Parts: sequence; C-alpha cells; structure tokens
Amino acid sequence: MYLTIRRPLSHEIEIKKSRFICHLARVSDEEEAQAFIASVRKQYWDARHNCTAFVVGDDQRRERSSDDGEPGGTAGVPMLEVLRRRGVTDTVAVVTRYFGGIKLGAGGLVRAYGGAVSEALDEAGLLERRPVALLAVSTDHTRAGRLENDLRAAGYAVNGMAYEPDGVRIEVGVPEPEVTGFHTWLAEATGGGAQAVAAGRTFVEVPV
Repeated sequence: MYLTIRRPLSHEIEIKKSRFICHLARVSDEEEAQAFIASVRKQYWDARHNCTAFVVGDDQRRERSSDDGEPGGTAGVPMLEVLRRRGVTDTVAVVTRYFGGIKLGAGGLVRAYGGAVSEALDEAGLLERRPVALLAVSTDHTRAGRLENDLRAAGYAVNGMAYEPDGVRIEVGVPEPEVTGFHTWLAEATGGGAQAVAAGRTFVEVPV
C-alpha cells in the first residue's frame, strides 16, 4: 500500500513579493511526469523558474528533481524531500516562481519551495492505495447464487459473474494479505466444491 494525492491542483503562496505556484498531478510513470512538467513550463513560459520533483512507482520507486536555474539544492531537492517525508508516490510537483525583486537567500528558497509543496499537499489531500488480488472462483450453476451471497456476507468484493455452459466464474477482490485465508474460507464454505485461481491485481483507494 502507498499514498498519493487525492486530486490535482495548483496552490499559490507569496513570499517577499515572489509568487510560488505549486502544481500537483497524479502520474503512473516517469513519462507522464515529464509530460506534465513540459505542459506547465509551456503554460508558464514567462516565469523565471519552473522547478520540479516527482516520485513514481510503489515498490521500485523512481525519483527526479530539478532546480531549473535556482542555486543548487535550494528548490528541487527540498520539494522532493517533502514528497519523501509525506510518503507520497505517483505524484509530480512543479513550483513556478515569479521573482518579486527581493532575494530570499539559500535558506529562504529551501523553505519557500518546500513550503509550497507541503501546503499544496495539504490542500489536495491524500489517499491510500491498497493492493487487492483478483481471484477467479469457478463453481457450478446450482451453487453460484448462494456462493455469491456468502462471499458478500463474508465481506469479500464480488466484481462480476460470468455464466458459461460448464459453470459460473465469479471474480473476487481480496486484500493481498488475506489471500491464503480466502482459499481456506472457500474450501470450507463450499466443501471443496469451488476453486479459485489468480486473475490479476488492482488497487482500492481509501482517503486518509
């Protein structure tokens, strides 16, 4: 399971007459992150800086950041650190800066860019994506209706049913840590009359 943003948005703060506009978006891979970054830079072409950071992937995460002309380590890295600290992935942040004429210094820039991302995350809200195993349960026609009811009563998510000449196929979503227990439950509930095989993987999203 992992965290990501609930919705995309743009959030602006002003510090010593400089405008910092943080744009957040959900992305599934680096290509989508780079495309979003390019779109923001195109839209805000007249800004002095469009600094970036993103984290993608649930297991093997990929991270990138860019200061886009700001002094090294004062923009992209603080932005990335906020994403890391909040445990967020599949998320890209672009902070557009319109310079207001007053220099902030290295410490001021770090606080400004990090703060812009932090406030935007608070505004967007987070959700938890939990992995769910998809299992195909095969049973006969006479047992299918009762088994569907039993599955729902036991708290399992029935995603669909396919009626075929030789039986019924029920697709069930089971939280990954509970798969072994599900096989045990199925064997007991049907007296060994139904079988379940892996049919893929998906995620459910729960607000946090």
